[in-house]
Amino acid sequence: MAGTASPVDQDVLIVGAGISGIGMAVHLQMYSPGRSFGLAERRSDLGGTWDLFRYPGIRSDSDMHTLGFVFEPWKHEKSIADGPAILEYLNRIVDERGIREKIRFNSKVVGADWDSTSARWTVTMEDDNGTRSTTTARWLYLGSGYYDYDEPFDAQFTGREDFQGQIIHPQFWPKDLDYAGKKVVVIGSGATAVTIVPSMTEKGDGKGAAHVTMLQRTPTWYAIRPAKDAFANFLRKILPSELAYKITRFKNVKMQDIVFQKARDKPEKVRDFLTKQLKKNLGDRYDAESFTPPYNPWEQRLCLVPDADFFEAMKADKASVVTDHIERFDATGIQLKSGKHLDADIIVTATGLKLAVAGKIPVRVDGETVDWSQHFYYKACMFSNVPNFSAVFGYLNASWTLRADIVAEYVCRVLNHMQQTGTTIATPALADPASLTEENIFDFSSGYIQRSLHIMPKNADQLPWRLNQNYLKDRVDMKTGAIADGVLTFTNAGTAAKAAPVAELEAAE
Repeated sequence: MAGTASPVDQDVLIVGAGISGIGMAVHLQMYSPGRSFGLAERRSDLGGTWDLFRYPGIRSDSDMHTLGFVFEPWKHEKSIADGPAILEYLNRIVDERGIREKIRFNSKVVGADWDSTSARWTVTMEDDNGTRSTTTARWLYLGSGYYDYDEPFDAQFTGREDFQGQIIHPQFWPKDLDYAGKKVVVIGSGATAVTIVPSMTEKGDGKGAAHVTMLQRTPTWYAIRPAKDAFANFLRKILPSELAYKITRFKNVKMQDIVFQKARDKPEKVRDFLTKQLKKNLGDRYDAESFTPPYNPWEQRLCLVPDADFFEAMKADKASVVTDHIERFDATGIQLKSGKHLDADIIVTATGLKLAVAGKIPVRVDGETVDWSQHFYYKACMFSNVPNFSAVFGYLNASWTLRADIVAEYVCRVLNHMQQTGTTIATPALADPASLTEENIFDFSSGYIQRSLHIMPKNADQLPWRLNQNYLKDRVDMKTGAIADGVLTFTNAGTAAKAAPVAELEAAE
């Protein structure tokens, strides 16, 4: 006999009060206003990544007309925004929409257990003192990001214990670090390194570093663009802000897609264009060895350089780039395999992040621990045979929030369908995983991606069993595609998920 759905503390529990979690909360208010919700946030404040990372110059690596939410126009003059401006944007949304009182701060989720007989999740949380509590929800929505908040990637450099200066990872930047007049070496060539280097040199009050050297093993492709979007700022002067934002967002999404597809179809043309831009901005400082990556553009994420600030610091002799391999750290700096030595007072290891699936939360379904590497993505946000559960993993080739927006709206559609049909459980049913052809959609050569493939959920070579990397197609599919598609199975407490005939499901919808 079917079980009865037990009462819950909230219909939807959102884990994480960063971009993904806040976005879901607002979407619930807009599209599923009858659903109660709460947010669990492990930190003492909201913002997620933007609250954790406090290194110099921290900023968006996407324009804010696509990193901003679809429902809330970005009105600042700068479209490449710094961390404080992004936090102000998020805090304003939370306060204006009455979301802050629904956030449980200092509440780290340490376990999530699904019970089919009662059709609910029991989520265990732990506060800063180690005290545990539980809450229940019908649906669990993870907006906890995709990397390990507790530890970054450790490159394990030989001799680091011999170095007499400071070694810092950007993920744990010391408050009020004094680097005035000091020699700094930043190891890495990604977005973090390219942000830190000019930011540590630009202070004109004598508090900037004496010199910052970016030490890279492999060059990166750079995209140079103005920090201010002249088109967006012009539109805001002549149109209502919502319309101006919508037009700018559409333009930027299309441009991102065009550039990405061009890089995949005709990589040599994109290489030539980016190289010409580098030569133009660097002049006689251009060095082919340091600025010609051994891979094509968009095989790793393009590194954004607003207003060419990184290159301006180089031309002002405040920064430099060294392409080499590290032999070891020593007392005064870094010994390179070429025989050269880099003197340093401070070494910043911008060597990358460590990915984590589902926020490292132990998730159990009817007592069995979920091994995410054995489940397939469904519709880019749910997982095969895991009921009432969704998570956000942003685009690799576009802004994170583009995915967060369409996932939140899609989950609201699913919740509304459940309400209309009187069902309490939604499961992407996959009886025979062997029937799917696996494909590695993480076809990016970035180290942080390649190091983590073994823990990532599986992807098939066709929809709906994949985390697609095409926003324009995903948006149409997730906004207009049938919820009852013959795969997503709707049942009630105590009943096993099984695929129903497509016609029956669509009739129910």
